[in-house]
Amino acid sequence: MSYAIQGSTGLWEVVVGLEVHAQVISNAKLFSGAATAFGAEPNSQVSFVDAAFPGMLPVVNRECVAQAVRTGLGLNAHINMVSRFDRKNYFYADLPAGYQISQYEHPIVGAGCIEVELSDGSTKAIGVTRLHLEQDAGKSIHDQHPTKSLIDLNRAGVALMEIVSEPDIRSPEEAGAYLRKLRSILRYLGTCDGNMEEGSMRADVNVSVRRQGEPYRTRCEVKNVNSIRFVMQAIEAEAARQVEVWEAGGTVEQETRLFDSGRGVTRPMRSKEDAHDYRYFPDPDLLPLVLEEDWVARLKASLPELPDAKRNRFMSDYGLSRYDASVLVAEKATADFYETVAKGRDAKIAANWIMGDFFAALNRLGRSIEDPPVSAAQLGGLLDLMADRTINGKIAKEVFEAMLETGQDAAPIVDERGLRQVTDTGAIDAAVDAILAANADKVAEYRAGKDKLFGFFVGQTMKAMAGKGNPALVNQVLQQKLAGG
Repeated sequence: MSYAIQGSTGLWEVVVGLEVHAQVISNAKLFSGAATAFGAEPNSQVSFVDAAFPGMLPVVNRECVAQAVRTGLGLNAHINMVSRFDRKNYFYADLPAGYQISQYEHPIVGAGCIEVELSDGSTKAIGVTRLHLEQDAGKSIHDQHPTKSLIDLNRAGVALMEIVSEPDIRSPEEAGAYLRKLRSILRYLGTCDGNMEEGSMRADVNVSVRRQGEPYRTRCEVKNVNSIRFVMQAIEAEAARQVEVWEAGGTVEQETRLFDSGRGVTRPMRSKEDAHDYRYFPDPDLLPLVLEEDWVARLKASLPELPDAKRNRFMSDYGLSRYDASVLVAEKATADFYETVAKGRDAKIAANWIMGDFFAALNRLGRSIEDPPVSAAQLGGLLDLMADRTINGKIAKEVFEAMLETGQDAAPIVDERGLRQVTDTGAIDAAVDAILAANADKVAEYRAGKDKLFGFFVGQTMKAMAGKGNPALVNQVLQQKLAGG
């Protein structure tokens, strides 16, 4: 899908690469045994290693390494059997050691690829350059005291996977699609919860602009963007700013910027560092990380079914369209919910109900698929009542609303409220006769060739039967009687 910025001197192409920091799901930090729970009291999850006390030595967490390998396998990426930890030297008050243990020249995961789907139905492959493991820094808090900043080291040492894309992204939409797909894969794998609001997944956005066919121009990095919507807005704002600078005859300086979501602009933070500014060197306290082939093979064999494979299976097993299948597999919890509802039932009807009334109810009530107001079993029970013609589709919507309000199953609601569908042809005959007798003029018009009036007769009959008539039987009886039967 083409996207370009129209400047005063012509069109400009946007070039974007994303660096995603994904917090590893593990009970302990990357190099210490301290806990990683979100929301704990400040500085209550800090070991001597995290606080960089003299003489404390890091010990790599095997589960964090396994999580990185699982993620690499899920991204169809190359797993490097030998990798290395380096020290990345810089000073922040919330970085006690004065360096971050990271990976630079020898990351644990190499090149991979993510396929994204765009709104026009097209797909695009976006390259992954690398995934490396590193420890997070702590948190500086500037709004708790009038003259002092406070430091919380709970996050210091937490394992992060930095997932770096190739500069293959050409629009805000592609960036959003990439982040949604990456988050979906991480959640399926159970390697990161992808919760951007809690900071467990955040993105640095590298943006540049150029004329079509030109080499890359200078890029700027928009740091620590914590929602997909803000990433997309930041790309638009920063690209527009750069076009303005170039067209005014200026030069875009390489720098790190922040996105101000309130004003919809980026602003300078600091001049952009290059790798040599960090004085990387191998961490002397950690041996190279050497993986065993059979260990990696066991991890690969234990991977769950991932979104693309599940989408293809939903299309083949359930006969769903690519669009419907893609929507239903975007989150693992949604896919699981759907399979429970669809099992042994009409798969398309199940998909329509989940993507229609059920999703609408979740949005309206502010509930999640993990905490649904109607369970998969309950929704399946409602569909069963439609399938055996106990109720029709119109009544089913009424019953569904009652289920949302009461938490009851569908069957008792139908019985208590007398909503069973009328399939007695005698009752339907009587209702149809009454409607035709009351509308003799319209009957004459219909028989004279005004076929569109048929819908009027159906509507009047269903209204007379309080919506409980079997639609197929009502149609059948009306056709017979209007034809003179």
